[in-house]
Amino acid sequence: MPRVIVCDVNETLLDIGALGPYFEETFGDRRVLHEWFQTVLLYSQVVTITGPYASFARIGAAALEMTAHARGVTLTTAGRDRILQGMLTLPPHPDVRAGLQAMRDAGLRLVTLTNNPPASVQQQLAHTGLGSFFDRSFSVDAVQRFKPAADTYRSVAQALDVPMDRLRLVAAHAWDVLGALRAGCAAAFIARPGKVLFPLGPQPDIVGPDFSSVARQIVDAETTVSLR
Repeated sequence: MPRVIVCDVNETLLDIGALGPYFEETFGDRRVLHEWFQTVLLYSQVVTITGPYASFARIGAAALEMTAHARGVTLTTAGRDRILQGMLTLPPHPDVRAGLQAMRDAGLRLVTLTNNPPASVQQQLAHTGLGSFFDRSFSVDAVQRFKPAADTYRSVAQALDVPMDRLRLVAAHAWDVLGALRAGCAAAFIARPGKVLFPLGPQPDIVGPDFSSVARQIVDAETTVSLR
């Protein structure tokens, strides 16, 4: 049977670059957005290793306070809320809808797996209109560990009652791809500008510059498998 396609959400489906104007307003430099998001990802992995668990939303707020303090910026409540609420209304990358449609048209089963809390991802998908492409949405809240911990990918396989090798993660993050591969999944990497694979580890069999090109490769790979 074709694999279940497991899509990451932030940066893979949705464009966090849309928050740039908020960072321009608050920090005077929209590039601080990427500094902040890397801090969010770092400390999500720190709490996975050290505990205790905190939601991605709480880590995002804490990382914003850290970023403001490090830059000597006074973070107003309004400025903080614009950024954090903005995560719930991110637009999809322009290449995403066509790629999702191609995979659905090929009969592939699609789900999401995200570090976001369940309510947040539901709001994100509802806002973008992408929710109808997915059979289910999964959150790391279920295991209270963040990707790339193996438990996060295993929880999806268990919920769907499929072997690990019947999952294929699609992500624009090398660390997410590596985590999925180490856990026993297949993976596909979207090499968006500035995104590169980590060379010290297993490599995905599908790589492309955008979601649409990756989706076409997935359709070819998975439909070929189903015809064997």
